[in-house]
Amino acid sequence: MSIEEKKEKLAKILNIEAKKNRLLEIEKEMAESDFWTDREKANQISQDYSNLKKEINEFEAADTEEKFKKLEVLTLFSGKYDANNAIVEISAGTGGVEAQDWAEMLLRMYLRYAEKKDLKADLIGKNTGTEAGIKDATIIIKGHNAFGLLKSESGVHRLVRQSPFNAQHLRQTSFALVDVTPEIESPKELEIKDEDLRIDTFRSSGHGGQSVNTTDSAVRITHLPTKISVSVQNERSQLQNKETAMKILRSKLAKLQTEEHKAEVATAKGETKQAAWGNQIRSYVLHPYKMVKDHRTDYESKDAEGVLDGNIDGFIQSYLEWSSKNNQA
Repeated sequence: MSIEEKKEKLAKILNIEAKKNRLLEIEKEMAESDFWTDREKANQISQDYSNLKKEINEFEAADTEEKFKKLEVLTLFSGKYDANNAIVEISAGTGGVEAQDWAEMLLRMYLRYAEKKDLKADLIGKNTGTEAGIKDATIIIKGHNAFGLLKSESGVHRLVRQSPFNAQHLRQTSFALVDVTPEIESPKELEIKDEDLRIDTFRSSGHGGQSVNTTDSAVRITHLPTKISVSVQNERSQLQNKETAMKILRSKLAKLQTEEHKAEVATAKGETKQAAWGNQIRSYVLHPYKMVKDHRTDYESKDAEGVLDGNIDGFIQSYLEWSSKNNQA
């Protein structure tokens, strides 16, 4: 198949003409004098415009096999929130300093991945371990299709290595949990009642200067019906922390609704849902050999150091192909 034929086929799959028409519609909306009256809506439309323009420009510039392969990944994004930003939460499993060090290694891996993909990563919360590593951390990775790319990372990640924390360098297995949620800007997705929220403030231990560390600027919001709790401490003011925490809470509740729907469907089909913890999605072995393997797709890489440096594109693409075949949104 020639480049021209591939481009014509891909244009139909990606609905390029429809997206060009939508781009023209948005340009008319943005030209209206009252466009910025509703700032939240205007920001969302502006982001949609930017994302559409980028995708169309990439399609127009595609003239090599490598560029087409990159575009073909877009055909695998079918989830409702795939185009959204991604909220990535990393939590150390049991095992003390070993697990906390592993959690920090994963945090670095995702920050490096975002850097390589020209995605913006904002660290909005981090609890450091007593000796090394982190107990948990939350980052928001911003950019077109960030959630579509990173949803593959949700689950338990297992590390096998010689421990750097004991003199005998014994073989150690550590676990960390990664949870990836789409960032949802609009509250229209669900209703959150004020009486269902408990809001606590506490002293921030994050960056931001002396003024942050001397005021109770950090915020914890708990949704009482579901017991979901979100803490944010890295913004410069209590108001900013509260706004960010509400955004994350809204995203978590929307994801919960989706998961509950999937559980109902699975029950109707007679399927049994396995517990997440202890069922690792991926293993990273650094000793006695080097190998990273995804247990869902069987994709593997012997370049363990490269993977931990953010080279996870192969795992992401294989997951997208696997989930598309298995109808996993």
